[in-house]
Amino acid sequence: MSRFEFSLHLFSSVCFLLLLSIQTTNAKSSEDIRCKCICPPYKDVLGQIYNQNVSLKDCNCLHVVEPMPVEGKDVEAYCLRCECKYEERSSGTIKVTIIIYLSILGLLLLYMVYLTLLEPVLKRRLFGHSQLIQSDDDVGDQQPFANAHDVLSRSRSRSNMLNKVEHAQQRWKRQVQEQRKSVFDRHVVLS
Repeated sequence: MSRFEFSLHLFSSVCFLLLLSIQTTNAKSSEDIRCKCICPPYKDVLGQIYNQNVSLKDCNCLHVVEPMPVEGKDVEAYCLRCECKYEERSSGTIKVTIIIYLSILGLLLLYMVYLTLLEPVLKRRLFGHSQLIQSDDDVGDQQPFANAHDVLSRSRSRSNMLNKVEHAQQRWKRQVQEQRKSVFDRHVVLS
């Protein structure tokens, strides 16, 4: 088991334990339910938003708006202008979603560190510096498709997908360079 696989296994175990530690209960906590009343301006009173943790049956202006900004007969007129909504959320689902998101982000970060730091070191150890230079020179033939079979067979023998991508990128760069050269040569001839 490599270090990367070990750290990946450790990270997934920690995430699993965090998921187990989240306690979800059937009864809603006070943060999961609320009544939100939006009251527009009325006479000299500015518009305001009121939030209270009340049940669905008590979700109205009289129970939520505290302190009442108007008195007497204006209370009913003020409350008729207010729009009250009962809101409910699942904090357990939110926590699980955030943990999954952070886990994926962490895995991608670990993979990025692996690709940027460990991959070149492992490549030098496995293939040796001189062999890497030699293989790059072998790929650099003047004819872009002449050695495609050799490159593909060499790519199949290596288990690393990154090598395949690197070879394809090098081949593409050579083809573009040759196309540029031929276009500029033709341009000079036509001029």
